[in-house]
Amino acid sequence: MSPAAQGMLSDEDLIALPKADLHVHLVGSAAPHTVVGLAARHPGAGVPTDLRQLADFYAFRDFAHFLRVYTAVSALVRTPQDIEALVLGLGADLSEQGVVYAEVTVTPVTHTVAGIHPAELAEALGAGARAVRAGTGVELAWVYDISSSDGPAGAQSTLDAALRHPPPGLVGFGLGGPEQGVRRSDYRDVFAAARAAGLHSVPHAGETTGPGEVWAAVRDLGAERIGHGIAAAHDPLLLEHLIEHNIALEICPSSNVATGAVPSLAEHPLPGLLSSGVPVVLASDDPPMFGTSLLQEYQRARDTLHLSSRDLIDLAAAGIRSGFSTGNLPAVGKNDCSAPAADRESAFDAGGRVGGADRLGL
Repeated sequence: MSPAAQGMLSDEDLIALPKADLHVHLVGSAAPHTVVGLAARHPGAGVPTDLRQLADFYAFRDFAHFLRVYTAVSALVRTPQDIEALVLGLGADLSEQGVVYAEVTVTPVTHTVAGIHPAELAEALGAGARAVRAGTGVELAWVYDISSSDGPAGAQSTLDAALRHPPPGLVGFGLGGPEQGVRRSDYRDVFAAARAAGLHSVPHAGETTGPGEVWAAVRDLGAERIGHGIAAAHDPLLLEHLIEHNIALEICPSSNVATGAVPSLAEHPLPGLLSSGVPVVLASDDPPMFGTSLLQEYQRARDTLHLSSRDLIDLAAAGIRSGFSTGNLPAVGKNDCSAPAADRESAFDAGGRVGGADRLGL
């Protein structure tokens, strides 16, 4: 029986539902045909030039293996034109899914090592975002991200790029890369400087480590949102703190399964996190690498995790509400998103179908 026949949001409804993706990496968003094209231009990088072989390349054994693959793909991006092409591709993909806003994570040190100056990177990101806005109406903002594998020097270089050569729409400062053996607290000073400059703190934490690193992200880095943060499910006091301070978790279910952080989609803690009342947004992370998209994350949440239509509408509203956009989002009113869930639920007709995005009040 189809979702619509069961009174649930159909795939068409999910596309019509205005959505925000607050946790998506620029390089990780590259479409497979883009990656094999870059690999053909740079054969020494070790990335397959065949689509079928690339699919095998993206079969991750664990989180460490994923990071090695991600680094290899990142090394293919070597010019400002490559950056702009990635932005344009991402914008087109988001538009097809009904995504109206995204905060896209960029790791500037990776591109500097590949030969792209931070000023060139900022210019390419800005040009790409303007073209995406003009062509699709999708609004893009940026998060500059430290890779923990680059150490203290990389952290400082990331901060320098953010402060000296910020792209238009830079809203956040993040921390990704390996979590094991890396303390969030070691990055306290650079995050303090970024926050003092007006950037929002959005570090990864608790993806492959325990709740202690989520606590550290909150206490030491002033996190306003947490990338992944699924370990919080094991600490009731931490959940209470996140609720009290309205700190959202950016949940990427397919990513967590692909990297081995969660055994299977059916075992993902998303439903329990929602039940706890902790703020949650649904996100895609590195979508083609994990065989997903933000739309598919909503579909899988409906079909495998059995989230209700109301849950899905609330997740979409939370995504818009938790973003750091400084402007008006296309076709989305932030005030409308803060309306009571019961009011949003009334946007459904008696059959449970969405009567159009305008009726959702999103």
